[in-house]
Amino acid sequence: MTFWILDCEFAIGSSKSKKVFYLALAAMLVALSFSAHAQQSGKVYRVGYLSARLGIDSMAEGFRQGLRDRGYVEGQNLVIEWRFAKGRNDLFPELAAELVRLRLDCILAVGIAAIRSVKQLTDTIPIVMGTIDADPVELGFIASLARPGGNITGLTGIAYDIAGKRLELLKETIPKASRLAILVASGSSNPGPGPLTAARAHIRDTEVAARALGVQLQLLEVREPEGLDKAFRAARRERAEGLTVVATGFMNSHRPRIVSLAVNARLPSIYSNSDFVRGGGLMSYAADIPDQFRRAATYVDKLLKGTKPADLPVEQPTKFEFIINLKTAKQIGLTIPPNVLARADKVIR
Repeated sequence: MTFWILDCEFAIGSSKSKKVFYLALAAMLVALSFSAHAQQSGKVYRVGYLSARLGIDSMAEGFRQGLRDRGYVEGQNLVIEWRFAKGRNDLFPELAAELVRLRLDCILAVGIAAIRSVKQLTDTIPIVMGTIDADPVELGFIASLARPGGNITGLTGIAYDIAGKRLELLKETIPKASRLAILVASGSSNPGPGPLTAARAHIRDTEVAARALGVQLQLLEVREPEGLDKAFRAARRERAEGLTVVATGFMNSHRPRIVSLAVNARLPSIYSNSDFVRGGGLMSYAADIPDQFRRAATYVDKLLKGTKPADLPVEQPTKFEFIINLKTAKQIGLTIPPNVLARADKVIR
């Protein structure tokens, strides 16, 4: 739409006329500005979401809420292409390829396998790390936290940095325990050269804490869903008195089953993801994951508005929560010591 302003001298001879004219002109320019903004905001943004989870969960809902808070509404100015590997890392290459073919405006990837799969296929589509329980610099995803470079930015988790703290909390909950176990997904905990993966980092820090606490630590590794039952049988056979669960992709995808096995075995357990506790687990000490994914939405918003991934520093979580589920404690016949209960940030009764 074009506007022509012709000879205006006839209309602005007096000071008062000039004032009226300039006010009218300003109003017209403001109207044009709003019109241009409305046309621009008419764009429908397309965002990909790739995760190992079974489907939309608290993470995804936190991401959705964060986008809604910034004016994005699915079905109006936003389309989210959801892809879930459902605990099968072998599906990531195919799912990532689907998203890349769609030529999306941005892709949010959750976890090492998801991020790596997308990264291998594109260096142009902006990628946001929803969370990653490992060092993204060591993994080669970014150059540094402050200056990520390339097309990847977002948030990194540091759950492995507090793995030892989780074991301490478990020991304080069951003071007489001398045998504890750690449950991890198999295949990523083997020692050797290469990046320190999430599971290996958790095991390393947990072993350090176990030696300091004077407890024996049993390693339980699981590769397939059928292995979960075997792992809990092994824990009973070795008389484990408590369990710490490393909630990486595979474990998160089988959360209900793991919680059920722990409760049925009456095995006090602490998790590195609070979703387990909200789903009936005993305790967790972890970052506020839904809040972290709401933060991830701010990255997507900035990228959609034109900011380059290389210019957005990667964030680490600063808020951690210790959550206790007293319903589960009662169910497994455990009394939480008062000193431990007093340290909880949230208590589910």
